[in-house]
Amino acid sequence: MSTSIPVALTIAGSDSGGGAGIQADLKTFHQFGVFGTSAITAVTAQNTTGVTTIHPVPLTDVRAQIDAVVSDLVPAAVKTGMLATAELADVVAMAIQDHGLRHYVMDPVIVATSGDRLLEGDAESALRDRLLPLAAIVTPNLEEAAILARREVRTVPQMADAARALVDAGARAALVKGGHLEGDAVDLLWDGTEQRVWHHPRIDTPHTHGTGCTLSAAITAGLAGNEALTDAVDRAISFIARAIETAPGLGAGRGPVNHFAPAR
Repeated sequence: MSTSIPVALTIAGSDSGGGAGIQADLKTFHQFGVFGTSAITAVTAQNTTGVTTIHPVPLTDVRAQIDAVVSDLVPAAVKTGMLATAELADVVAMAIQDHGLRHYVMDPVIVATSGDRLLEGDAESALRDRLLPLAAIVTPNLEEAAILARREVRTVPQMADAARALVDAGARAALVKGGHLEGDAVDLLWDGTEQRVWHHPRIDTPHTHGTGCTLSAAITAGLAGNEALTDAVDRAISFIARAIETAPGLGAGRGPVNHFAPAR
C-alpha cells in the first residue's frame, strides 16, 4: 500500500517530562501531518523545574538508530536537537553525510529553558565545525547564536550580524530567535540573500518549555512536506505562538506549550 505521508527524523535527547526533546518533536510532526521517526542521543531525567540527570546513549547505538530508520523509512527532512557531547555531534554529522540526508534543520541545543546545561563545553566547536556546514537552516536563540557566531547578540542589529556570520560559516540559512529580548519577541531569518523579521507581542507566561524544539520540529515538518524554507519558518512561528498562548499550565515550573494547537 503506497502512502503520500512525508517522513521526518528527529535526532535528539529524550525529555521524561514530555515537553521538549524527541517527545515535543514527535508531537509536532504528528500535528503537522508528518510521520515522525527518532534516534535518541541522550536520556534525561527532567520535569518543568529542571534537569536532574543526563545519560548519553552509546555512540554505536545512536548510529544504529539512524541507520535503521534511513534504510527503511527514508526521511524527507531531519532535525537535530540535544547532542550532549562532541563525540555524539561527530557521529551524527557523519551519519547525515553518509546517508546524504537533505533538509537538515539544526537546533543547537546548549542550555535548557530551566537554565540547565545540555551540551558539554568542548562540543561547541563540533557543532560549529561539523554540523553547521550541513544545515539547511540553524535555529539558535540569543545565547546559542552568541556562542556559535562568537560575538555578542543582545539587539536586533546584533541578531542580523550573527545570522550572517552563521551563514558565512556554512549554514544555508539562519533563524535567530529573540524571545529573550526586551519588549516584543523578534525572530530574524537570513538566507544568504534576503532578511525577514517577525515581531510578536510578548506573551506573559512561564509556560515556554520546549519552544525551541517545537519550533525547529515545525520547520522540519514543513520542509518534509516540500514547503519553501520561508513558508516553513513562517508557519512554524505562527504555530509556536498559538502553542504558547494556549499552554495547558502543567507542572510547578516552566510548563510545556500546547502541542495540540492547530498547525494552520
